[in-house]
Amino acid sequence: MMRSSNPYLNNDSFGFGTTESRMTLEGVANKTMLLLGICVVTATISWTTFLNNPGLGGILFFVGIIGSLVAAISMRFINKEHAVYIGPIFAAFEGLFLGPVSGMYETSYEGIILTAISLTFGLFIVMLVIYRARLIKPTENFRIGIASAMGAVFMIYMVSFILAIATPYQIPYIHGNGLIGIGFSLVVIAIAALTFVMDFDFIEKGVEQGAPKHLEWYAAFGLMITLVWLYLELLRLLSKLRSR
Repeated sequence: MMRSSNPYLNNDSFGFGTTESRMTLEGVANKTMLLLGICVVTATISWTTFLNNPGLGGILFFVGIIGSLVAAISMRFINKEHAVYIGPIFAAFEGLFLGPVSGMYETSYEGIILTAISLTFGLFIVMLVIYRARLIKPTENFRIGIASAMGAVFMIYMVSFILAIATPYQIPYIHGNGLIGIGFSLVVIAIAALTFVMDFDFIEKGVEQGAPKHLEWYAAFGLMITLVWLYLELLRLLSKLRSR
């Protein structure tokens, strides 16, 4: 009955029927903000280090990439009670990666970070309002469509990454600032934003059905994945618009 397009928020994640204290919406919100706070702190440290010591900053950047990837993969297979540890670890590593990335965008396009952050949380609030108003119904076909779209975007990015490191070629147009590149970014942003509807629905049903409280950390981790993805896509779109 309960499914989400976010691979970290699915039926297998929740163990219902336990006797421990229950998951709440407020608990998920508080833990999501805590993870984002950890990410912001390490991002600031990473970017500051990169400015003052590019060599060490570069090391932190790659440590962030590897560490966040390992943490994200491990979250899929660990006992969900350990999300209280893996979630903050992921947030810390993700910040090490996001700091230099955001800083380089800001160096090239002044003010772009603040704009991207504002748009990210603006879209989050808009999708929450849309969800609460039931303007978009998270039907089974809708879930399948969003999950398929996410898979397609992931494959495009993976192919693009492999081409970039192994050949002198790139997938044409999608990374440029032309109409196709901007249109591609808008589509990906729309997919990321619609994912919130599925996640809100899943978390709400988890609360209603009495999911154990430790899964607040797991749900917060899933929301953070979507927020970071949306933020990065907005940075890409804004940079394309600013470079025209």
